[in-house]
Amino acid sequence: MAGSEVRSRSGPGPALHAKGRTMAGNDLGSLLGGLLGGGQQGGSSGGGGNLLGALLGALMSKSGGGGNPLSGLLEGLNKAGLQDQAQSWVGTGENKDVTGAQVQQALPDDTLRQVAEEAGVSPEQAANEIAQVLPQAVDKLTPEGQVPSGSLEDLIKQQQL
Repeated sequence: MAGSEVRSRSGPGPALHAKGRTMAGNDLGSLLGGLLGGGQQGGSSGGGGNLLGALLGALMSKSGGGGNPLSGLLEGLNKAGLQDQAQSWVGTGENKDVTGAQVQQALPDDTLRQVAEEAGVSPEQAANEIAQVLPQAVDKLTPEGQVPSGSLEDLIKQQQL
């Protein structure tokens, strides 16, 4: 009888697997939130960092789960005509601002919608919060003035030490 109980408990495995992507995004969001100093937007307590982490996690899953999704994000921003802003964040000078509308245009609709749904906010709110943290996050993740080749998680952990 105990054996059948064990078998019936193995059923939730796929549900945990289905949430693995979300968990990775949440982990990235927590790391980014710490890197950015937590809740800097008044009451939003790191919401932008969590959204950015979820976005990077979604981009990583679309690219096969490996590599550095920061490169893909910057490439999308460049294609959307935001080269000046993206270069200012990677470079060592002053960071140029970006708007939520610009972020919305630069990201694939399905990716932004997925990130917004996971966070329980509208795509517009998600884009606005990402726009608030994106310049500082990219700046901190590119300390040498170029996009690093290592894993994003490792880079965030190194920056927090």
